[in-house]
Amino acid sequence: MNGCTCNTPHGAECDHTHRDELLDPGRRMFMASAVAAGAAATVGFSSISAVAAPSEDKKKFMEEATRLAIESVEKGWGGPFGAVIVKDGEIIGRGQNRVLLTGVPVFHAEITAIIDASTRLNPKALLGSDYGAGTILEMIPREEGSPDPVPERARMLKGCEIYINGAPCPMCMSAIYWSRIDHLYFAASLKDTSAIGFDDAFQYEDFAKPWTERRIAVTEGFERDTGLKAYEAWMNKQDRHPY
Repeated sequence: MNGCTCNTPHGAECDHTHRDELLDPGRRMFMASAVAAGAAATVGFSSISAVAAPSEDKKKFMEEATRLAIESVEKGWGGPFGAVIVKDGEIIGRGQNRVLLTGVPVFHAEITAIIDASTRLNPKALLGSDYGAGTILEMIPREEGSPDPVPERARMLKGCEIYINGAPCPMCMSAIYWSRIDHLYFAASLKDTSAIGFDDAFQYEDFAKPWTERRIAVTEGFERDTGLKAYEAWMNKQDRHPY
């Protein structure tokens, strides 16, 4: 919104903070980056790909991710997807698609691997009680040149890599961003995944469209003032912990 919509008289300078200004600009930047990455993903991530030498260790990590995927299929737990998270050359998190096992639609391999790695690295993290040095909630400076206006955020899984036997869906790609994982390795492409009945490409394409053109009904701005009360509570919290 370009202009002020408050009740300040025309021509007078507004002296209060608008709720638009309470929105974390880092969140807006993140969403823009996610949409850009999603657009790249529809063509196989070619525009953001990184070259990685196929070392024996890396091959073993992908083999383990694939083993987990096959186990998920054979045991009827979920789709053919597995993931491992690696830090300093060691696997610290394993995940499988467990949608059929749990009935929870978001229990994808990447999500369960991130949960596993996070709880192993920081057992108290789920209680929100340990922000100390070395924990995943420790505050660290943003990288030089980062577009994020917040100078420090929680470490999360920075310094880790994730290996997945298939390209991540939009939900899992976002989870990888939020986890601050340094490097993503995936084997099968989105096209490969679509060929076996798991078509995520349309979701990536949908994210680039305006809300009114999405494939799911969206009511934007519904009771916005009510929802923004939580944002105000966050901005008023003096000891808030950006993540």
